[in-house]
Amino acid sequence: MSNQPGKLYVVASPIGNLADFSHRAIATLQHVDLICAEDTRHARTLLQHHGITTQCTSLHQHNEQQSAEGLIQKIKNGTSIAIISDAGTPLISDPGMPVVALAQASGIKVSPIPGACALIAALSASGLGVSQFSFLGFLPRTSNARISLFEEQKNNTETWVFYESCHRIDACIKDLASILPAQREIAIAREITKLHETIIKSTIQDMLTLFAQDSNMQRGELVVMVSGARIEKKPESLTDQQLNTLKVLLTECSIKTAVQLAVQITGVRKKLLYQTALDLSNAR
Repeated sequence: MSNQPGKLYVVASPIGNLADFSHRAIATLQHVDLICAEDTRHARTLLQHHGITTQCTSLHQHNEQQSAEGLIQKIKNGTSIAIISDAGTPLISDPGMPVVALAQASGIKVSPIPGACALIAALSASGLGVSQFSFLGFLPRTSNARISLFEEQKNNTETWVFYESCHRIDACIKDLASILPAQREIAIAREITKLHETIIKSTIQDMLTLFAQDSNMQRGELVVMVSGARIEKKPESLTDQQLNTLKVLLTECSIKTAVQLAVQITGVRKKLLYQTALDLSNAR
């Protein structure tokens, strides 16, 4: 048993192509004392491919809450542990949160080992706005719950992203089409980094047609990205009372003075008042 506490590593794994695994990630998994995997059978393929023989144990949604304290105690006793998911970055719609949260609360160092993430990979190739986005994880299974969520999101001006399974994607797109305008742009990525990788951007209307014509679009794990709503700003204008105030001032003062006084009286932006004053003067 070490006198020094161990460390917790959050290690991203490939999302399809086994070559998408960094040297640092491989070295980390080789040198830690224990690997916590979402599915040890699935992890074995990856570990064997890279010659990693570290002991592996299961950490999934059904046992992570109960396992967290025991794992943290191991780390306190000097054991270094790595968390990996079946594909991509742990905790992003994958297990690991209870362990990481408890590690942080216990003052244990948590170190991310970056790598593949379906969410980010899909966004980067989507052609939609990515400077701001919302991630919704996996959607509810029922149509009513999905429609309710889409109603909440329809005026979101950010791109919003979610994961969906091949079994529900067709119903999901139809639910989306029932709430959003037919010309709203969406992008769908499937089988990212795999042989049949497909990333398509189109309107919701055209996407419905594509799904009806191509059954391959209903295969594999999918990332769905929806462009944000475009909220058209109404042109700024004066109220009737503000306009009348400006008109009265213009009858007694120069444009410059009238605008200065109107700013103090109405609190309206000087630029708007000045432009309105010019328009009124030119209309005389």
